[in-house]
Parts: sequence; structure tokens; C-alpha cells
Amino acid sequence: MATLIHTLADHTDDVNCCAFSSSCLATCSLDKTIRVYSLSNFAELPYSPLAGHSYAVHCCCFSPSGHVLASCSTDGTAALWDARDGRRLAVLPQPGASPVRVCRFSPEASYLLAGAADGSVVLWNVRSLKLYRSGKVKGGSLMACAFSPNGSFFVTGSSSGDLTIWDDKMRCLYNEKAHDLGVTCCDISSHPVSDSENGLKYFQMASCGQDNQIKLWLILFTDFLGVQLKYKCTLNGHSAPVLACAFSCDGQMIVSGSVDKCVIIYETSTGNTLHSLSRHTRYVTTCAFAPHSPLLATGSMDKTVHIWQLDLKQSCAGDTVEKESKMAVEDWSEDDVSAWLCAQDLADFVGLFKMNNIDGKELLNLTKESLANELKIESLGLRSKILQKIEQLRMTTNSVSVPDEFLCPITRELMKDPVIATDGYSYEREAMENWLSKRRSSPMTNLPLHSLMLTPNRTLKMAISRWLETQQK
Repeated sequence: MATLIHTLADHTDDVNCCAFSSSCLATCSLDKTIRVYSLSNFAELPYSPLAGHSYAVHCCCFSPSGHVLASCSTDGTAALWDARDGRRLAVLPQPGASPVRVCRFSPEASYLLAGAADGSVVLWNVRSLKLYRSGKVKGGSLMACAFSPNGSFFVTGSSSGDLTIWDDKMRCLYNEKAHDLGVTCCDISSHPVSDSENGLKYFQMASCGQDNQIKLWLILFTDFLGVQLKYKCTLNGHSAPVLACAFSCDGQMIVSGSVDKCVIIYETSTGNTLHSLSRHTRYVTTCAFAPHSPLLATGSMDKTVHIWQLDLKQSCAGDTVEKESKMAVEDWSEDDVSAWLCAQDLADFVGLFKMNNIDGKELLNLTKESLANELKIESLGLRSKILQKIEQLRMTTNSVSVPDEFLCPITRELMKDPVIATDGYSYEREAMENWLSKRRSSPMTNLPLHSLMLTPNRTLKMAISRWLETQQK
């Protein structure tokens, strides 16, 4: 089940692209702006919107760390922005000044790939802000691109229907006529597929086009065999051109958006349709899964971005993603800690924690003394609040498997004081009160609440207490 939990309606024209970092969602539009939202409450960040482009913004993407945001536009430039304060760091003009349609960071964030309407492909050195390599596709505009997870190659798709594989030196290695009427998007899964017989690993790629189809491919890239592109299968769920496709972070699902106004989520291994979503009123132009979180964003020519929450128990693929979303706290990066702070209404401490390089392991080791002496948090109340949240995190982390009904839908943490809202769902009191202080809609359905009354759920509280007792034995 996929539930619409929030709708963003701040853009004044078609939404062209949406992209996640671990703590933020960025969207861009024909209205010339990029908007950035916090994933903790979907509130727009203070520095948003970013308004440096003079024409429509076609694409946006975060660097792997989430610290830098890139955008590209009809104005013939790509731009780099500091995702922490919104400062524009650089303007990168495309050779020939052709409208730039798509941009992507390399996995190690050394390069930004920018593709344009005249078919030009450029790799910018992100550190020096200088052009590193350039090339050109044969005929048509460049409409899509994707890097392999290891950065050894990237793929571009053009309006002529070709998929082209390039190495990191911008040498064209392979070309395939993939979609007769033009490629509109492509994505490469971060999880390779193993061939047990030959001991080889293939990269999975999805491409979509004006022919209404999504095609799955296997790419083999080795020093001794070169490049091989193998067609795997075609997904035919849409009745009109498919404009966007993306893998989930674990590669188990693929989402697509189409001119038929529908969003379809497929299981990668079988090609079966898991969900079909039809809440947009015009063409769906973009879709993206959040990393390590059961969220999906879809954008449309109806000027909105829908945020969906996936019920990850609906399929075996979903079970895998649920495990991914509950990554061990010890393995959290600094960005994952930042996202957690925002979700706990502790966003004011993001800068302090980043400055002290607090990752998941460091987070779990924080004490009253280290908060006071090392992080210099003077307020006893704030130190107590942080320690309380960390203790909840330790308790959830150490549990073998916390029943989902014991977790607050807002914070995804074990509830201490569960209350029932008028939408029929139970939430942690503090989290729900904080939610209601900013909006009067249900966190689960996004529908208006006819009353703000919260009723203690004593039955659930007793069940949680009994479960905790069994865990301590």
C-alpha cells in the first residue's frame, strides 16, 4: 500500500524534477526556481526558493554527501548551490550555450555531468569548477543520464532513442537503439546482479521513452571483456509516453511516471506491478525514492509534488527495503544523524553535530558529560532532551524486532505516550502535538482533521509495556 501523506504546491508552473538527500527534498520547475524542503516535516527551508536561473529549471540533484545541490536550465547553465544555506557556489556555462536538460553527480562527487539540447555532454570538475571532458551524442537532444555506482562509466539517453555508454574519460564505448521515439529517462541501480556461473556482476539499468515502455537492461563492464549491454525485459504498464523512472535504493523496486497521469511501482525481480497511483491531474514528469526511508516523491505538470509513504510489508521486495530503511544506527553517516536530529525537532543542533563529526556510532556513545564538556551544550533541559531521544534510539536499536504498531508513524520510534487522533491512527503525543502546531491535517492521510482532540491510547501503552518487559528478560 502507498499512502499519500503530503502535497507540496508551492511552484507556480510545471514541476520538472525532484531529488532526495538523506534529510531534504529538492524540486525544480518551469517557474525558474528550485525549492528545498526538510524531510522531518516537509516545511520549506528558510533559504528556499533558490532563484538564480533566468529560464526554466529542468533538473536538480544532490551530491552524495547532500552538502551540494546542482541544477540546470534552459538558460544554458548548470549551477551549484550550498544545500546548507542556499548560497550559489558556481555557475557552469554549457559550451555552445544550449539549454541544459539533465545533470548528475558522479558517485564520489568529483564531477558533475551536464547534458544539453544540442547533444553536448560535459563533465565539470567540481573542485576546480573547470571543464574536464566534453563529448556529443549522434543526433538528437540529450535527455537522460546516469552514473554506475562505482563511477567507472555513465550512460546517456537521447531524443533519437539511443542509449550510449561512456567511460570516465568520456570515450564512447557502446551505443544501442533502445526506444524508437526517444529516451526520456534512465537510471542505474546501486545494487549489482551476480552471475553465479561466470562469477561476473552486472549493473541493472532501467530506461523509458516516448514508446510507452520501460526497459530493463544488464550492463557488464570489465577490463578484459569491455562493455556488454543485455536486454532483460520490457514493462508495459503505461498507456502513454513514460517520462521518468527510478530504482529504489536497494534496487528491489522501480517507479515510473507517465503522460497517462499515473505512477506505477514495479517489483524489479519479477516485473510485477506492486502499486498504481493516480492522484496527479496532469502528466507525471518526475519520481524519486528517498534513501533509507519508505518515502516516494512524484512531480507533475499539475504544479504539485506528492509525497507517498510506502507500506513496506506488502511484498518481499518491500521487506527488503524495510530492512534498508532500518539501517543499523552504528552505520549511520553524519548526514543520517542530521536527518534524525531534524525528525526529533532538534534541527538547531545539526551544525554543531556536523562540526564535531558525530556519526551513528558517536551518537550512541554520547553522554551527559560529553554533551556538556565536548559539545558545549549549556542548557540542562536541552541536554536532557537529547539524551532522552538517544536512549529511545538505543532501546529501538537493541530490540530484535519492534512491532510496527508500537512505532509512531511520525518519528518511527517506540511510543511512550500513545494518543489516538481523530483520523483513527495512534501517535506519540509530543510528536503529534508538534505536528498539529504547524498544520491541521492527518500525517497518515494528509486529509483535514475535523478535531484536534488527542485521546490517550491506554490499551496500546499497556501492550508496549508488556512487550518491553519481555525484551528485558
